[in-house]
Amino acid sequence: MRTTAVSVAMVMCVMMIQADVKPQKDFSLQKFAGKWYRVGFAYDSPGFAPYRDKVKVSMGIITPLPNGTVNLTMWELTPFGCVTQIYQYNKTSVPGHFTYFSTRHNMVKDITVVDTNYTDYAVVLKHKVFNREYTQVALYGRSPRVRHDVIQKFKAFALSQGFPREAILIPPPAENCPLSGSGR
Repeated sequence: MRTTAVSVAMVMCVMMIQADVKPQKDFSLQKFAGKWYRVGFAYDSPGFAPYRDKVKVSMGIITPLPNGTVNLTMWELTPFGCVTQIYQYNKTSVPGHFTYFSTRHNMVKDITVVDTNYTDYAVVLKHKVFNREYTQVALYGRSPRVRHDVIQKFKAFALSQGFPREAILIPPPAENCPLSGSGR
């Protein structure tokens, strides 16, 4: 019984931390648009653990649409080759906060741009409720490599969200993904 109480208390603590996360002040979607590389992330899903050492840097392109939604085209290297996925993020009343419907999980997820300088890096939080709280924190860079101080800032943020150090990953670059000519 005591273990259950401690687990519930820890989940509540992470939920409260998540609730306090605010999007980038004065977020500009136009400045945020363009090519980004996912160069780091924190994720502690037990189902993800066997795949940690297979993850590579992925690339995405953010394209704002006239109605305020955003298309994200992602290229990710998988055991089956370079896979392209397209996501549509819906704007909310808060700039820098979006939602999207995950067909994989059949549910709506939140996306929050927590911190960005638009030219070098962005820290993005993805949150969903799925049998328990699941949160991901991703570090994006305008190039496949970012400065050491940016990685340290990202790691500090992930730790502040309750992620253990072993859940924070800085993957190696992917070769041939996207294939030449498919990414702008």
